[in-house]
Amino acid sequence: MKNKDTKSSAYHDTSSRIIPMTIMLIVLCGFSFYLGGIYFSEKNRFFKQDVAPAILHKKSVLAPLRIESVEFPECSSDYQDYTPCTDPKRWKKYGNYRLSFMERHCPPMVERKECLVPPPAGYKVPIRWPKSRDQCWYRNVPYDWINNQKSNQHWLRKEGEKFIFPGGGTMFPNGVGAYVDLMQDLIPGMKNGTIRTAIDTGCGVASWGGDLLDRGILTVSLAPRDNHEAQVQFALERGIPAILGIISTQRLPFPSNSFDMAHCSRCLIPWTEFDGIYLLEIHRILRPGGFWVLSGPPVNYENRWRGWNTTVEEQKANFDKIKKLLTSMCFKLYQIKDDIAVWQKSVDNSCYDQLNPSSFPPKCDDSMDPDSAWYIPLRTCLNVPSQKLKKLALKSAPRWPKRLHMAPERIAVVPGGNSGGFKHDDSKWKVRVKHYKTLLPALGSDKIRNVMDMNTLYGGFAAALISYPVWVMNVVSSYGPNSLGVVYDRGLIGTYHDWCEAFSTYPRTYDLLHFDGLFTAESHRCEMKYVLLEMDRILRPNGYVIIRESNYFVEAIASIAKGIRWDCQKHDTEYNVEKEKLLICQKKLWYAKQGQR
Repeated sequence: MKNKDTKSSAYHDTSSRIIPMTIMLIVLCGFSFYLGGIYFSEKNRFFKQDVAPAILHKKSVLAPLRIESVEFPECSSDYQDYTPCTDPKRWKKYGNYRLSFMERHCPPMVERKECLVPPPAGYKVPIRWPKSRDQCWYRNVPYDWINNQKSNQHWLRKEGEKFIFPGGGTMFPNGVGAYVDLMQDLIPGMKNGTIRTAIDTGCGVASWGGDLLDRGILTVSLAPRDNHEAQVQFALERGIPAILGIISTQRLPFPSNSFDMAHCSRCLIPWTEFDGIYLLEIHRILRPGGFWVLSGPPVNYENRWRGWNTTVEEQKANFDKIKKLLTSMCFKLYQIKDDIAVWQKSVDNSCYDQLNPSSFPPKCDDSMDPDSAWYIPLRTCLNVPSQKLKKLALKSAPRWPKRLHMAPERIAVVPGGNSGGFKHDDSKWKVRVKHYKTLLPALGSDKIRNVMDMNTLYGGFAAALISYPVWVMNVVSSYGPNSLGVVYDRGLIGTYHDWCEAFSTYPRTYDLLHFDGLFTAESHRCEMKYVLLEMDRILRPNGYVIIRESNYFVEAIASIAKGIRWDCQKHDTEYNVEKEKLLICQKKLWYAKQGQR
């Protein structure tokens, strides 16, 4: 009996413990579920507010963001040509290796300016296109050095209050027109719409790109920031597409297989140095079958070497080295005549298939996307075009202007991209631009020439403006879907950029800035006031801004815009959608106060 009682007692004690433990477990599970519900509801409440207005009820939305208006002071007059990420005042902080100090080096947050960049004394509203291609106001780009050094080469000359651009250049003393005529004879595709996009490295005052506009070819003129020449500023003042940049240690901010043609006219880039790394970058951005044009040393060295401060043997060796490097990169010498040599990138992969592991330069591995180009270091390897894309080659692309409204094959590479979405986007922007025109009559007039779409997807806004006397710099976010290749396949131009930083251009270079939902997408990373201050820096006086944004942000944008001296009006969108509004603003023309000079 004793053993039985002991066993019964033990069982009773165990049972008495199980019941409270079970109840406690149920209580804890319920409490955890309750806490989880609170956590996720709070998480959604806070995170959704940062991205877009959250719908709280069927009939009520989150109150619009409001910011108190603050009047921003004027920067001192020595900031009139301030380029924050390519600032010569900061060059000494960076090394001289391959001129890397001229690349983008943006100031830290504590050094960012919160002031309005003033125009130079005597600034005037720019001369209208197309007259601007041949002349501009001296006071708008008051650089005497370039006039003194380059007037004998017919880059430009000063006449009274204006700079005149006669269309000359170091390698085209008979005028840029005659130079391009010869080039067209060598490359027939320049005449029939086969070649549409080009890049000019070391562009001078962009006379080559300016001449090509009349021939249906859209050129990105590229040159670094410098203390004296201001090549890119002259180009943009003339109404010719241009951007600050240099081939140095990082990739150019363009996708692979994009340009139909690249050009260097005595651009002083050391193509044969550093294992041909600069030529490898040209190879990356040229589409299969695209052309690279070189004029100047060492081309035609037999007749030119005496004027180059060199020897015929040295120039012959340099030319042979360029030819050998280009052959190793699957280029072939296409044409050569007088001072112009033309190479063509392989139209297919047959040449690359013959390369072996011991070949130099080697093929790039798969560890780096060939389209990634925002602060991506250059590598001495060959980017082989993807065999999955059969229509990248120049010969396979539709001719201009047919290619503008055709969905490119590369649309499939964009996350969520397809031909149906492309066609919808194309149609949508035609409707939107028609509505914009009713709100901003200056659109389509000679008051607007240089345009930027600050966050495009497929270049739809630019395509809808194609009949207007404008060109558009299409900007694709370095943090968003990589769709810039599609923009180039359409025959348009653009660049990667992060709007948390300053853009690669001089002040007062665009007549119209446009964005669609930029703060909805980027406000969690980029502070609104700095983006708007940067827009003010690059916008010309009397220039316009079209802001298409969530209603949540519009009032805050208008408040900051008032502090930077913009006149803004709020409008409905083309379909009167309540959650989205338009803000159309104009920058005032003002001059630095006497005390700021």
